[in-house]
Amino acid sequence: MPTPLPYFDEAAISAALTYEALIPAMRQALADYSAGRALQPVRSVLSVTEHTGWFAVMPAVYGGVMGAKMVTFYPRNAETHRHSHMAVIQLFRADNGEPLATFAGRLITEMRTAAVSAIAVDLFAPAKPLILAILGSGIQARSHLKALRHVRQFDEIRVWSRTEAHARRFADETGAKVMSAEEAVCGADVVLTLTSSPEPILRGAWLKPDAVVCAIGAVTPERRELDSEAMRGAVVVESREAAQREPGDILLANATVAAELGELLAGQSLDRRNLPVVYKSVGIAIEDIAAAKLVYETLSR
Repeated sequence: MPTPLPYFDEAAISAALTYEALIPAMRQALADYSAGRALQPVRSVLSVTEHTGWFAVMPAVYGGVMGAKMVTFYPRNAETHRHSHMAVIQLFRADNGEPLATFAGRLITEMRTAAVSAIAVDLFAPAKPLILAILGSGIQARSHLKALRHVRQFDEIRVWSRTEAHARRFADETGAKVMSAEEAVCGADVVLTLTSSPEPILRGAWLKPDAVVCAIGAVTPERRELDSEAMRGAVVVESREAAQREPGDILLANATVAAELGELLAGQSLDRRNLPVVYKSVGIAIEDIAAAKLVYETLSR
């Protein structure tokens, strides 16, 4: 009988995947992507208009493996206490096409997203204790705080959420201070936007000139978390190609992309022009495939 294809659920992934290993793996994957050492098209997205969601397929070939993440985004799931993002990742050998394993994709997506934000903060924020502002109080807020603590210390953590009870729950868990969005952002060194808001929650007028913004939550062309003034900063992305087609934060503000993270990791300089740096995340397939490969190799040992 053929050996059954392994399936790694969230419990197995949680036991195997750590930020200590994931952050370096994402650094390497981003550098390799920008250097042309990976094969990856922009994801294909189908709108499920009837149910106000979308379904996307994200393939890549990288590091001796290839695979695809199939991911859904249903923002209304928050009303029924389901995850807004759910996914499955399939991994193959690149040399002969042999299937290797299937992975629950939600946790990998959560952790690789936070790991890449940690890389951006490590690149752009000063190496001293910082003030962190978090707009949003859900799963990504928690995972980002864990990941960012691997690269920086924070003297003060501030949180805002559209639902104050959620913000207070997050504050009770983490020691953060609950504030209005403007109060949280003013004077903050690092600002995270981690919501599913379809319209801006962060105003550029609130940001100090040397702030670092990680804009995570809006990844479709009609949604944006940052206003046009905030997007005047030095905009950094994972993929120029994806940035020109997907994120409303960039498209609606007609913002110019200054660099890819992978280019900066390889030594390219960034002209900040005495303006905030805005890392606009869209999430790219090579991150998921590299993370799944890391899990597979860890569990195979």
